[in-house]
Amino acid sequence: LIKSLCWGFVADVQIAIKKHETGKIELILSSSLLPLKLHYQNQALRLCLGSTAVGAQYGAISALSINNDCSRLLCGFAKGQITMWDLASGKLLRSITDAHPPGTAILHIKFTDDPTLAICNDSGGSVFELSFKRVMGVRTCESRCLFSGSKGEVCCIEPLHAKVELRDHPITQYSLLAMASLTKILVIGLKPSLKVWMTFPYGRMDPSSVPLLAWHFVAVQNSVNPMLAFCRGDVVHFLLVKRDDTGAIHVTKQKQLHLHYDLINFTWINSRTAVLLDSVEKLHVIDRQTQEELETIEIPEVQLVYNSSHFKSLATGGNVSEALALVGEKACYQSISSCGGQIFYLGTKSVHVMTLRSWRERVDHLLKQERLTDALALAWSFYEGKAKAVVGLSGDTSKRKAVIADRMVEILLHYADRTLKKCPDQGKIQVMEQHFQDVVPVIVDYCLLLQRTDLLFNQIYDKMSENSVAKGIFLECLEPYILSDKLMGITAQVMKDLLLHFQDKNRLENMEACIVHMDITSLDIQQVVLLCWENHLYDAMIYVYNSGMNDFISPMEKLFKVIAPPLNAGKSLTGTELLPFISVYCCLAGRAYPLGDIPEDLVPLVKNQVFEFLIRLHSAEGSVDEEVYPHVRTLLHFDTREFLNVLALTFEDFKNDKQAVEYQQRIVDILLKVMVENSDFTPSQVGCLFTFLARQLAKPNNTLFVNRTLFDQVLEFLCSPDDDSRHSERQQVLLELLQAGGIVQFEESRLIQMAEKAEFYQICEFMYERELRYDKIIGCYLRDPVRKEEVFNYIHNILSMPGYSTEEKQSVWDKALEHIKELLLLSPCKAADLVAIHFSEQIESIITNLQDQFLLFQFLRSLLDPREGINQDLIHLPPCITEQFIELLCQYSPDDVLETLKVLEYCRLEETIQITQKHQLHEASSYLLEKKGDIHGAFLVMLERLQSSEQLPLLENIEDTLMKTIALCQRNSHNLNQQQQEALWFPLLEAMMSPQKLSALKSLTMQVLNNMAAFIALPSILQRILQDPVYGKGKLGEIQGLVLGMLDTFNYEQTLLETTTNLLNHDLHWSLCNLRASVTRGLTPKQDYCCICLQQYKRRQETADEIIVFSCGHLYHSLCLLSKECGVVTKGLMRWMCYKCNSSNKGGGKLSENFSELKKGTCRCSPKLHQSLLPAAGSESVLDPQQIQAFDQLCRLNRGTSRLALLTELSRTHGEKHGLLSVAHGDPATSSVFQNETFQLHLAPPPLVEE
Repeated sequence: LIKSLCWGFVADVQIAIKKHETGKIELILSSSLLPLKLHYQNQALRLCLGSTAVGAQYGAISALSINNDCSRLLCGFAKGQITMWDLASGKLLRSITDAHPPGTAILHIKFTDDPTLAICNDSGGSVFELSFKRVMGVRTCESRCLFSGSKGEVCCIEPLHAKVELRDHPITQYSLLAMASLTKILVIGLKPSLKVWMTFPYGRMDPSSVPLLAWHFVAVQNSVNPMLAFCRGDVVHFLLVKRDDTGAIHVTKQKQLHLHYDLINFTWINSRTAVLLDSVEKLHVIDRQTQEELETIEIPEVQLVYNSSHFKSLATGGNVSEALALVGEKACYQSISSCGGQIFYLGTKSVHVMTLRSWRERVDHLLKQERLTDALALAWSFYEGKAKAVVGLSGDTSKRKAVIADRMVEILLHYADRTLKKCPDQGKIQVMEQHFQDVVPVIVDYCLLLQRTDLLFNQIYDKMSENSVAKGIFLECLEPYILSDKLMGITAQVMKDLLLHFQDKNRLENMEACIVHMDITSLDIQQVVLLCWENHLYDAMIYVYNSGMNDFISPMEKLFKVIAPPLNAGKSLTGTELLPFISVYCCLAGRAYPLGDIPEDLVPLVKNQVFEFLIRLHSAEGSVDEEVYPHVRTLLHFDTREFLNVLALTFEDFKNDKQAVEYQQRIVDILLKVMVENSDFTPSQVGCLFTFLARQLAKPNNTLFVNRTLFDQVLEFLCSPDDDSRHSERQQVLLELLQAGGIVQFEESRLIQMAEKAEFYQICEFMYERELRYDKIIGCYLRDPVRKEEVFNYIHNILSMPGYSTEEKQSVWDKALEHIKELLLLSPCKAADLVAIHFSEQIESIITNLQDQFLLFQFLRSLLDPREGINQDLIHLPPCITEQFIELLCQYSPDDVLETLKVLEYCRLEETIQITQKHQLHEASSYLLEKKGDIHGAFLVMLERLQSSEQLPLLENIEDTLMKTIALCQRNSHNLNQQQQEALWFPLLEAMMSPQKLSALKSLTMQVLNNMAAFIALPSILQRILQDPVYGKGKLGEIQGLVLGMLDTFNYEQTLLETTTNLLNHDLHWSLCNLRASVTRGLTPKQDYCCICLQQYKRRQETADEIIVFSCGHLYHSLCLLSKECGVVTKGLMRWMCYKCNSSNKGGGKLSENFSELKKGTCRCSPKLHQSLLPAAGSESVLDPQQIQAFDQLCRLNRGTSRLALLTELSRTHGEKHGLLSVAHGDPATSSVFQNETFQLHLAPPPLVEE
């Protein structure tokens, strides 16, 4: 944007104001003078209309409008009058005083495209149509009300104006008018008859935000139609208006623009660009299509004039609504106007103009700031058509691009001159290089984007050649474009300089990469070939020969001569030494090396030349002792498989004529002669050859002949049992040969015999599968050390999958059963899984036949232990098998017996107990006795283990056994009477309190006392201790610590109980105080209107309509609540529920009977909580409102773990007596607030809440 100040106009206005003695310049709109500035270069003041007398009578000017031909001016005044002036003569034509109700100011007055029709909007919110006529020389004005302010106050109007070139648009005949009230937008048509075409409600808005309207014709989908922009607050809506073939008007919504600021003005500057003014007087230039903010300018110095006094109608006594007056606080409708791409802003002391710079001005502005790179980038965005807010470009696309390209060429030449002039004359060479590296790539880039290589390699290159550093940077900049094939045609001189530059810099790889991407016509072939041979640039050399001279053989001959000796000697090749082979492969495949394709007309010729080269008996300059066919031999040594693959592709391209057949047969004979008659090829290489031959022979149109004896020799060679080297390689080669069709060349029985002899089990599997002898394949898997584990999947697939006959499956089943022992030795777990699925009826016979007891144990463990993953529903075994498994388990893994018994589903208790007792597994025996119901027997087993000093030499073992015994007693004490409980706990206590153990086991004895106190009364425990003969004779010193600890714990728990009682009493008193305060506190509504009908609460006077106020602050009419089914009568009392809170909490829907009772104007708005407290429908007991409110208050004030939860946890035992020394050793999975790591007991009184 360009911001300028109308100095000449302002000066003339100041003189006019002084002349008429009307006051200061800031009163320019509030005076009766009308300064009219026509847009001339000298900004001269043409007319000064009116007088001080008119101002005294009509008040200040509040609105202006000029018609399309600038012949008439309409003025609206603060006291409601309207005047029309002739702009040619300055005469007053009309003075209208009865167009609208008196006592209201004119807020807006607008001419339509029809000069006899205007629209006005007054401070009463009404809109009127003014029709100007002239009858018998008398000028009249007829007024018609379009919208009454009693239905909603309109505060903004905007008729649709069309430019001269769009006057014939079909939609202009409707004379559309947009109106914005405080609640909605309306679009109406004034012609041919009044009709409403669209109504669009705002929704919830800030009441102080200003409604804004703006029309503009835009091009959408190859048609030009009017678009209405309307906004209020921070959202701009775009509506596209179209007329269909029937004459109806359709309005469609476009993409909305969401902003982070509130608007007070919206102005179109062209069809794509809008200028927005926010509430802090900051301008934002926005592109409509992309919604991108292009520029932001602050304009506080304008001191914008606001129309607040007219919206408040101060000149007529301020008789306007509060809503309209609130909108008027930020209204500046009459202070901003646009015309011809310019926007005028009226300030208190000046007039400012904002104009979009043309594209050329924007570029020149950057050039003046010496931002040449930014200027080129901006110009290129104009060239591509991606720039925003473009002004000054006309014509079709090619014409616009030509204009921009000429300007960019000027900038590039200026850029080059400036770069050379500003080059530092002194300093390090790195400084100069950095200077040119920042500039030269930019120049090269834009020259290539503009496709001006003539400019790049002539004028600009000549300029850069004046400086050696700049010239080097220029040449290096060309490299990426050459490598990406964006720059093919380079002049011979530039190419020569480029090669010399790379050679001087010793950047030979870069030079080679550039050569192979260049047009061969731009190269000096002799210079390049010589350069390539001297520096071993073989890629470039091959490219020049192939592309420049269509010679594909000469470079191969020279390169083969260089690399053949080391390759035949067994050395591996890397890097450039591989190029001959790659070149041969490319030529045979019809591809050019290093890139591109061979011309189609040359492909057959090139292939023939390459074949002739390969099948030469000797090389051109070969030695006397050179082996025959050196070229083929070299390629086979390099990569046999790839060379044969390329040959196969080439054979497919051959035409089936006599010459092609001869070529193929000759090549095959040469391959056989080279590879079969020599021993310097590996089995893999020989196998690749015969695989290639087998594939060729298997083709339906095969014409090749190969002696079958050769295949027999290859079979003997690959299956030689004396050669153990490369066993897997030889087997894989033979397998590939068979799969490629070579099996027809062998006798199958002899092949199987030799494969078994050579231990080629994959070959055997391949052959057996062809013969459908699937049972034989099991033996192949079992004998193959590499694939043994796969036999299980193979058997399962054969027996499970469809596609196999019953006989085939039966033979596999029999074979698997025959080898079941081998399968078990291989993997007991997988074998058990296989048996469970396919051999479930044979399990007993399998167990009987297994002589190895440990193997039997592994099998039964995998089969019967559910933790192994086998589905137990598949197995139906007699109990004796399970007992046999437990017997073996006690022998081979006694530590796992207990855990296994816990998961076993089927076992006989009596027999299992005998087995565990036989092997003296006390814990397992105790578990089984407890499971049987013999609690005392289980306890005696554990007690015996505890008392057996021979089995428990370590304190850790004693502690472990004791904990398990205590757990046994705890689990079962709940189901025993007092006598039975004492029979468990007292023997355990006596065992731990024996004098010889007491000193070392005091802590363990304390554990017993703590746990038994939960079930045995404290006096009984003390009495039992004192009845002991040892302690009954006065030797209480040994247990003094135990007794004192019990008494201390008792005192602590007594104190804790008293403290808890005091806290609960405190809570009750505090809750009642808060409840009383909340019940007596008054309610304050959040708003003064009903939340359902949005009408003020005092608008109704019906006797049956009451005002309902909820504690949440929402206010309703009682009839509105009843219409939403938020009230119901229960036991003669009306129960209400807050509609808004209930909808937000429950997601809408009708309410049930769960309503809290209201006193006059009160209700709780916690429907979910009430639903949990109130009984279901039909129940007789209903909590009263005070109870519900008290519980709500209590739950809301407590934080963290509630005391109610603590009391619930403490009462979980349902009245059972707890020991005073009890310590929680229960199931860790049990949920308890006391087991939470963050649990804390708050002993401080609750905080006070302000009433």
